[in-house]
Amino acid sequence: MSHAGLQFGAPVFIRIFKEPGVLEVWIKKQTKFHLFRKYPVTAFSGGLGPKLQEGDGQAPEGCYFVTPERMNPKSRFHLSFDLGYPNTYDRHHRRTGSALMVHGSCVSTGCYAMGDEAIEEIWTLCSRALESGQKFFRVHCFPFPMSEENLTRHRESVWFAFWSALQPIYGHFKKNKLPPDVTVRAGRYTINLKD
Repeated sequence: MSHAGLQFGAPVFIRIFKEPGVLEVWIKKQTKFHLFRKYPVTAFSGGLGPKLQEGDGQAPEGCYFVTPERMNPKSRFHLSFDLGYPNTYDRHHRRTGSALMVHGSCVSTGCYAMGDEAIEEIWTLCSRALESGQKFFRVHCFPFPMSEENLTRHRESVWFAFWSALQPIYGHFKKNKLPPDVTVRAGRYTINLKD
């Protein structure tokens, strides 16, 4: 971290991409977030598309946040943190499920498994950020990098409209290197732009 000029305990932000199976940890330096490391997702169940109901074995997609009480140092999967599924968007669309995690080990029934070595590093970075004053950290889960090319490639998917609604969130971070403040209005993800 010191080689990159990043500080242990600084605020963190996480992005997960089902394709190509990568979790990114970004760390804040001054006013913007900088990519610290990419970790391979060792397992996630289901395929592209959001989680819909308890027991469907699908890993979630959307915008989540993790508070200190969602950090679990005693997980049976080594270490874990709960994404907070279902969020406001999921509940509006009557999606159900619980205990959707990012955790260690290499097995998944709706979670994102990272392997024990990787989760130790990820969990420690997140835990220290929370201990240092970050009230929560955001986790944005995408099916793939939300480029126009990738969306066009999936234009026949039943989830095309949902993914198109996620694209501005992806694009906002790509442009500003700050995760947007996302809320839900009328059942849609909405970016709150500061005056």
